[in-house]
Amino acid sequence: MRSFDYVRAANPTEAAIAAKGATARFIAGGTNLLDLMKLQVEVPDTLVDISRLPLKDVTANGDGLKIGALVTNSDLAANARIRKDYEVLARALLAGASGQLRNKASTGGNFLQRTRCGYFYEPSARCNKREPGSGCDAIGGFNRIHAILGASEHCIATHPSDMAVAMRALNAEVETVKADGSTRRFDVAELHRLPGSTPEVETSLEPGELITAVHLPAPLGGRQIYRKVRDRASYAFALISVAAVVKVESGRIKTARLAFGGVAHVPWRDEAVEQTLIDEAPSEALFEKAADILLSQAKGQGDNDFKIELMRRTLPAVLAEVTGIAAGGAA
Repeated sequence: MRSFDYVRAANPTEAAIAAKGATARFIAGGTNLLDLMKLQVEVPDTLVDISRLPLKDVTANGDGLKIGALVTNSDLAANARIRKDYEVLARALLAGASGQLRNKASTGGNFLQRTRCGYFYEPSARCNKREPGSGCDAIGGFNRIHAILGASEHCIATHPSDMAVAMRALNAEVETVKADGSTRRFDVAELHRLPGSTPEVETSLEPGELITAVHLPAPLGGRQIYRKVRDRASYAFALISVAAVVKVESGRIKTARLAFGGVAHVPWRDEAVEQTLIDEAPSEALFEKAADILLSQAKGQGDNDFKIELMRRTLPAVLAEVTGIAAGGAA
């Protein structure tokens, strides 16, 4: 491991100032960053320790919730209000990693974890995300876990977070502080970026900008499901996942929020899919139509072609469960 400077920040603004340099990194739980440093994929010259900042509470915020960026995944999943009103988030958190990692991983860090693409983790491989302009060995290589939506000729990696998929379905907002002390609050959909020609630029955050909180809106009601399809039952990243928040009234779907993991460089959401469901009676035919719309632009890369068919089967199954209809039955 290379040498680096270590700074313990006393407050969020001090942390943002200390991390403003291009090669500085924040560290809280460190469950992803430390692994990358050991492999020298990440080689920061400064680590800014934010683990002792007062950002560890979940508090009421009007009818919604404010979640401090340092709330651990375990504590967030166990929170009574999260389990009652935002079940999809609790389910997604519990589907991620092991109990030991959830005890350390932070809410803010979960958003910012980096792809699990094997070529990104291998310094001898070509990777535009790790070394811009070098190429992408995943294209034409072993790409079983890679993207089928939103990819580019420069990168086909996927975002690994389960939590972020649920947050996208819940219309969460992210709050940050910058090095000049200013703050901003924006929709979580604006946080992550598609790869395009600059896959190394993964988020909309400025250098040194620190996530301080996540805001959840008032609960939507209805039913919530997080379905994660993976190679083994625990401690595995999603091949695909679906976060669904759906409300059915008088036999018709009135609210539909759907987000998808394991399929793109970002937690994926397609409003056209949701609009197809609104004011319609739940049915197998409707759910298959929604899957067709979602996958209309999907493109396999060879080893991951199966993900298209897997999602084509999984989404209707999730919608059938969340709307309460039996296979071949009515709502």
